[in-house]
Amino acid sequence: MKVLAKRVLSIFLLWVMTINLTACSGTKESRYEASFLELFDTVTTIVGYAENKDEFTKYVQIIYNQLSEYHQLYNIYNDYEGINNIKTINDNAGISPVKVNQKIIDLLKFSKKAYEETNGKTNIALGSVLSVWHDYRTRGIEDPENAQLPPMDLLEEKLKHTDINNIIINEEESTVYIQDSLMSIDVGAIAKGYAVEAVSQYIEEQGFTHAVISVGGNVRALGTKIIDGKEQAWSAGIQNPDSESENTNLYILNLKDYSLVTSGVYQRYYTVDGKEYHHIINPSTLMPADYFLSVSIVCKESGNADALSTAVFNMPYEDGVTLIESLEETEALWVFKDGSMKYSSGFDKFIK
Repeated sequence: MKVLAKRVLSIFLLWVMTINLTACSGTKESRYEASFLELFDTVTTIVGYAENKDEFTKYVQIIYNQLSEYHQLYNIYNDYEGINNIKTINDNAGISPVKVNQKIIDLLKFSKKAYEETNGKTNIALGSVLSVWHDYRTRGIEDPENAQLPPMDLLEEKLKHTDINNIIINEEESTVYIQDSLMSIDVGAIAKGYAVEAVSQYIEEQGFTHAVISVGGNVRALGTKIIDGKEQAWSAGIQNPDSESENTNLYILNLKDYSLVTSGVYQRYYTVDGKEYHHIINPSTLMPADYFLSVSIVCKESGNADALSTAVFNMPYEDGVTLIESLEETEALWVFKDGSMKYSSGFDKFIK
């Protein structure tokens, strides 16, 4: 596995020009950047400061290896030799408990907490419903002329098998069991952000303290960037959901030890009878949520930001702003279908 990881990095590691060789704690540090493509089905970009190229490469290799492990453990589509992952749990629904890595148990416990805090708007037990939408969306993209919506009666039947309490975690034996044989787990709304947060905390402990990690636009800032010897907040843009607009970003934010995650209609979608249907399914309607073009969350931990961006996207504005204002160190930006925007009371302090 390590050999493969190093080979992948040798292909995709991109070095950029060193700027302002300035000291942190009296030592010269240079700015480097790296990207790789395959994990979590998206692009990962790492920008950070290190004493030299070798040190930066060491940190990137650690991040890659860590993210690769999470990618395999949290995968719902693929098997990996010698690994029991989320797919393994789903394959054994109603059959038997599956012994799993603690990283899976930690994710599922986090997901159950997120379910409670969002009143079920982020539900990893919705897999049976989401798989129907996934199949119809895939067929619709491959054959646009015959694209169809899933029948509501089929979705309602699948909804009967989405009770998160049927996910039984036995920490003493390190097992997970789905009691309902027709239920499946889908961690797509949480796994990437949760993994980014876990890896970010780990790599900071290893000494990589001035960096920003972006996994498919899921941004986590570690400390600060260094310009002319001075520490400054990292800059992160909130993508404009209107792809035809001249303005690529709605806002540029200053982030220091904060995360930014956006859920929006510009991500996975397909077209049926001239109307676009995106991938964020509202558990209440079983249809793509229809309140906003995008919702962006700024908070400390990336896992929370990921879970909240989905949940708030699935809520009317009044419910979403009530939830956000009740949470500490958490802000949000809503982009409505007419292009207008609103943000939470403390959001403006992040605007560059």
